[in-house]
Amino acid sequence: MVVLALATSLMWGLADFGGGLLTRRMPALTVVVVSQALAMAVLGALVAVTGAWTEAGPRLWFAVAAGLIGPVAMLSFYRALALGPMGVVSPLAATAVAVPVGVALLAGERPGWVQYAGILVAFAGVVLAAGPGRGGGTIQRRTMSYTLVAALGFGAVLALIAEASTTTTGLILALFVQRACNVVAGGAALLAGARRGGPVLPPGGARVVTAALPALAFVGLSDVAANATYALAARIGPVTVAAVLASLYPVITALAARGVLAERLRPVQTAGAGLAMAGTLLLAAG
Repeated sequence: MVVLALATSLMWGLADFGGGLLTRRMPALTVVVVSQALAMAVLGALVAVTGAWTEAGPRLWFAVAAGLIGPVAMLSFYRALALGPMGVVSPLAATAVAVPVGVALLAGERPGWVQYAGILVAFAGVVLAAGPGRGGGTIQRRTMSYTLVAALGFGAVLALIAEASTTTTGLILALFVQRACNVVAGGAALLAGARRGGPVLPPGGARVVTAALPALAFVGLSDVAANATYALAARIGPVTVAAVLASLYPVITALAARGVLAERLRPVQTAGAGLAMAGTLLLAAG
């Protein structure tokens, strides 16, 4: 379970970094729709090959709900990444972990005291990794608003996708349905925006989108794979531990931003990353 949850954080961290970079070059909603459409195509092929459609049942409604919420969360998150530094926005969005952890606790899940300590230490590390705010008042408020919407949406998606299936093939079908709903909802929003004169293509036109297809595919498929490994980790349980370990992805995003964009981490952010890793060790030991 620990390995699966940490793999989730790695893939989410890289997907967030890639999505944030792409959003600085093209409209955020275009990034969401194209990346999710590419992921949906791959998942559709897997559904056909594995015969996963036979797993259709009432639980798929959880996947539908996750698919409708997901585009709002991703769009808000990518806009926040485009406005603010990745090393600050990503840790704040990771507070989404509070939603599935709260649901698990309400359902009666009770981790051991070592795991409780790990949850508190890791969560404190994620919050500290955000560091103090920077930038002007208006942009800072917009960035925070987008980030909070993203956090609530991501948390809801985590809780819903964990309930969407009970088998591996059922998980493939649930992820396909989720992505299909992502594309439909995001495509409808993109069309509505275009009718109001909003941008659909970047300044360079379709050629820029075509050139970015490998990166868009990486973002979409990394997000799908992370959802899959999280759902498996949550199934093995406990959910409280899996969710907190998966929420360590901002450390990956911050390190990638540091290495590629030369974004500097403040001392408090470095301390937060250290606490996050200490909490991970406690959770693994528990």
